[in-house]
Amino acid sequence: MRPRTRKVRAATAGRPPVRRRSRRPGRGRKRAEDRLIGLLVAAALAVALVVTVVNWLLDHWWILIAAGGLAVSAGGGRLYHRRQRARWEAVRAQGLRYGLAQLDALHHTRFEYAVRDLMRRDGCEDALRVGGGGDLGADVKATDPYGRRWVIQCKHRRNGLAGSAVGTPDLQVLNGTARQVHGADVAVIVTNGRVTAPAFDFAKQQRLHVVDRHTLGVWAAGSRPLWELLRAVPPPRKPTAFS
Repeated sequence: MRPRTRKVRAATAGRPPVRRRSRRPGRGRKRAEDRLIGLLVAAALAVALVVTVVNWLLDHWWILIAAGGLAVSAGGGRLYHRRQRARWEAVRAQGLRYGLAQLDALHHTRFEYAVRDLMRRDGCEDALRVGGGGDLGADVKATDPYGRRWVIQCKHRRNGLAGSAVGTPDLQVLNGTARQVHGADVAVIVTNGRVTAPAFDFAKQQRLHVVDRHTLGVWAAGSRPLWELLRAVPPPRKPTAFS
């Protein structure tokens, strides 16, 4: 034996043998089993939770009844609003019409409701009659399809043209509250009677709109919206499908 070989053997003779690490062939399978166990545990917990909730609801059955009642009420409210909207659309579709003789025969409160209905016919779905004590010059409020806010003061005369004329003081009340108090874009006074010449002049100066008996007759008996019958109506507040 050569001397070099003997030296190598002598140097390594006292060292422990080196063990080679061997790969475990079942490691991937162990991970798959762990995932499967985790899924089974999660499913078992979910089933247990469902069973617990069901048992609790069965013990507290009145909660189910209350929840059902709330659901029915909510559904009934939505149904009511849909029906109300359908009624308004039906009024428009039927083409609501009034003759001047009909309007003359109304009580002043019903006249205000008639003006409200005409605004709804024209597409103002939120039109409301708000007249009464302390109305501060507003009998009807509405928002047209162009986003403009309308404030209308109604002056009904039982005798029509034979009744007292609407004068400047009536318009001064509207001018003082329509924009400042009610936020009007369009301030209008509607009457089935006469309007004095000074009142017309004042309305023009203050950017108010007057619907006298003649204009009212055209509006109520036709199908054109009020803003198409009035001059110098403000432009749309915001772009809409009607713009």
